[in-house]
Amino acid sequence: YRDDDDINDVTSMAGVNLNEESARIMATNSDLVGTQIQSCKDEPFLAAVPLQKRILEMAKKLGITDVPAEVVTFISHATQNRLRTVIEKVTVITQHRMESYKDDEWYEQATDVRSQLKFFEQLERLEKQRKDEQEREILLKAAKSRSRQEDPEQARLKQKAKEMQQQELAQMRQRDANLTALAAIGPRKKRKLDSPGLLSAGGEGLGVSGGGQAGLGNPSSRQYARQKITRVNLRDFIFYMEQERETSHSLLLYRALLK
Repeated sequence: YRDDDDINDVTSMAGVNLNEESARIMATNSDLVGTQIQSCKDEPFLAAVPLQKRILEMAKKLGITDVPAEVVTFISHATQNRLRTVIEKVTVITQHRMESYKDDEWYEQATDVRSQLKFFEQLERLEKQRKDEQEREILLKAAKSRSRQEDPEQARLKQKAKEMQQQELAQMRQRDANLTALAAIGPRKKRKLDSPGLLSAGGEGLGVSGGGQAGLGNPSSRQYARQKITRVNLRDFIFYMEQERETSHSLLLYRALLK
């Protein structure tokens, strides 16, 4: 019967040694041999006692007098999952709001509100300057007039022209005084960045290199990577509530719009 056993032994016919394979598997997963795996402790997201008290208060209105602990745990996990979903969606909305398409080659700028506002401000400034010039000419004509009739309106214009001339004279004197003071002080001297006594922003002296320059050769090594912070505002939450079916017609959304 030995020949029949050799024929039925498929592993031997394929050239596989089970003992060697078992030893190799045990050596590969040696760190997992003998370890025990158990589930983590189920910790609720919300405090159990206040949550159970709140659930009992709401359940008594429906005629329910007993709420098991499993229900409290389930509601706590559901709240955690809901809060995680809301935060993820609002974060995506905020990132889309902060994203800039100015440097994208597939987008071109259609309108520039800032430039339009600057243009309107410049127009208003020119219009104001034109009106001031017209008023100044009227006041100067009124001041030069030598009418003998005592007109109160003419006297008021003369007084206003006199005040305007005094104000312009005071501004010219102040401008001349400022120019004189700047000329007396002289040009400001720029500090050399390669001076050995230069202090850093933290107040510590920078080391001097062999060439006599301060150790500013590699500024990137002194800069620490800043963690990117996503700041969510009320407008992002309002946009999120408008898109959700549960909150698109809720009282909470209307209260947020009124703020």
